Amino acid sequence: MSIRRNATARASAAFAAVALLSTGCAGQDGDASAPEARSSASTPHGYVAGAQETAEQQSRLLLNDPETGDTRVLDLITGKVHEVSRRAGTTELTTDGRFGYFHSAGGTHVLDGGAWMVDHGDHVHYYRARIRDVGRIPGGPGSQVRGDAAVAAVTDEVGRATIYRRTEWEKGKLGSSRALAGAHTGTVVPYAEHLLALTDDEKGAPKVVVYDRAGKRVASPDAACEDPRGDAVTRRGVVLGCADGALLVRESDGRFTAEKIVYGRDVPEKERAADFRHRAGSDTLTAPAGDRAVWVLDITERTWTRVRTGPVAAANTAGEGSVLIVLQADRSLHGYDIATGKHMSRTKPLLTDAPEGGTDGASGPVIEIDRSRAYLNDPAGKRVYEIDYNDNLRIARSFGLDIEPDLMVETGR
Repeated sequence: MSIRRNATARASAAFAAVALLSTGCAGQDGDASAPEARSSASTPHGYVAGAQETAEQQSRLLLNDPETGDTRVLDLITGKVHEVSRRAGTTELTTDGRFGYFHSAGGTHVLDGGAWMVDHGDHVHYYRARIRDVGRIPGGPGSQVRGDAAVAAVTDEVGRATIYRRTEWEKGKLGSSRALAGAHTGTVVPYAEHLLALTDDEKGAPKVVVYDRAGKRVASPDAACEDPRGDAVTRRGVVLGCADGALLVRESDGRFTAEKIVYGRDVPEKERAADFRHRAGSDTLTAPAGDRAVWVLDITERTWTRVRTGPVAAANTAGEGSVLIVLQADRSLHGYDIATGKHMSRTKPLLTDAPEGGTDGASGPVIEIDRSRAYLNDPAGKRVYEIDYNDNLRIARSFGLDIEPDLMVETGR
């Protein structure tokens, strides 16, 4: 179906809201995510050369079949499917909200999904532009890419990090890069105009270090993270998965602090939270807790909740009182109340084939969530489902495809 998800009235209201809120950052410098953005009497607020500012989120799904290399971009506003260059042998597909990263043995290919948002805290700008290839950067399987409005950090499997300017990527060029000195444990994460990393240059568990964008170490919060796995950027700071729970690193008035959020119980290694998923802008994270439960980390309350679900193939939540959505072995999506663990809702079987138990964050069905909908890919059925998670997991739309979408990420967030 290609029916627009939002009614005209809703879009008009949202546009009016954007117009009213625009004065909130009219005196700021141009948006960091777009170097051409300017604010002046002759240029509209939020102007980005070559892009259209819109009143609503411009969600798009990047889809890939690793076996054939077929790649598509599904525009969730228009329902149109765009065919882009083939990317065969992709082992993992990730995103920072705008760019898609196709990891393969030959390196990582960067695709500009052409949809993004700029969050100013009290209001948000949404943009759409044309989809285009940016190019291939070094770093194959095992590498990680994390980005903010200005830079992208590529960390390889042995902890060496390379920094790229996103301003060049936004122009469709890879541009130059520079290496960040030293080796790191885990992923280097751009945050608050700095770079966060874990280094074990001292004996013991890896320690948090903070670099400026030029690569100079400027802070070392007194915090360690044993056996780090997984990370997520939230409005309240950067979350790093550790052996005993999570480490929350925050910035306030130029000062960086770190706070441990412990499990509060002994957790076997195989049941640790190591693959965080959440809605962009939410402070509620999910991660598999082994094969038969899901961890929910509430950053605001600094608490962990373990929800027993049965075999888990994928999980996510919109947070803020929404249900925990879990894909289970019966090929259905199930909704659980996070606070009580009570089973609340269930869809009919959606997948053509039964999903494998557990998630590795690489391939197969995943659940992507934005401000109003969730998305589930059915590779064998060549289909993507749109789910209204505020209406008992109602199936809102179904998109038929001409490829098997084994890998999927959402951009525009």
